[in-house]
Amino acid sequence: MPAKTTLPEIFREFSPAEMTPEPTGQKPVLKKLPGIKAVLFDVYGTLMQSGVGDISLAEEKAGEGREKLIREAISAAGFTLLDRKTPIAELFHDTIRAEQDIRREQGVDFPEVDILGVWEDLIGQLEAYELIRGRATKASLRNVAVHYEARVNAAAPMPGVTETLEGILDKSLPLGIVSNAQFFTPLLFEAFLEGAPMDVGFEDMLCIWSYEHTVAKPSTKLFELAAERLQAYGGIEPEQVLYIGNDMRNDVMPAAKLGFKTALFAGDARSLRLRKDDADCKEVEPDLVITELEQLLECV
Repeated sequence: MPAKTTLPEIFREFSPAEMTPEPTGQKPVLKKLPGIKAVLFDVYGTLMQSGVGDISLAEEKAGEGREKLIREAISAAGFTLLDRKTPIAELFHDTIRAEQDIRREQGVDFPEVDILGVWEDLIGQLEAYELIRGRATKASLRNVAVHYEARVNAAAPMPGVTETLEGILDKSLPLGIVSNAQFFTPLLFEAFLEGAPMDVGFEDMLCIWSYEHTVAKPSTKLFELAAERLQAYGGIEPEQVLYIGNDMRNDVMPAAKLGFKTALFAGDARSLRLRKDDADCKEVEPDLVITELEQLLECV
């Protein structure tokens, strides 16, 4: 019997062989930041290249391409679709929006969903109308979620990521993550960096994934949680933390509001979000602009 494909292997299977960042035309702004005691990162578009520039849940364009890919993913996960006309991709995004609306009514400013719950609801809808055969277990739902994400959002490590993380660790600075994410986001580290986030040097208590807290960036709540954990970890204050992300609205703005030092990663045109027309970002300036991850090592 052939070995079963693991979830990280699915991500590797759909990663382009020579995926490289697209030039942004931005110039780096580098300087030494004294007193930094911890470094936190975004994932999509910062540590990892992203085909759509972000976690794919941010992309709601259904269309024929998405319909084909979601059907492929469902079949690859072991389900059998019995209908060719139902717009499954549209149902998928409708389910996401419905769950987000529920959380907005509960007072969450930028709601996040748990994608496994979305897939469970979607498969349940298809079962109710007898449009699908297959058993919706936790394993099969995880499988279909990864098959779909890998197809719609090709990923690969950002150049220099390993060297950058090792260089920061050599400076005895703890590493953390604040990211819009799903259960499969940490699997990207296993797929491309040969180990879970903790295996490559990240502190577990400093890794904050949006799906675990039902709130997403640009809400400041994830950064508030990060600040609490940094204080508990080692009495680290916000002004002693450098946060790196590729999005002025989702990354730089909320981190700066909490008093973190910030670096805008401008190394890939697919994911760089300058948000020049966003009124909330007009007065926000990152402390650094980096075009290659290894430039961080000059600044901390």
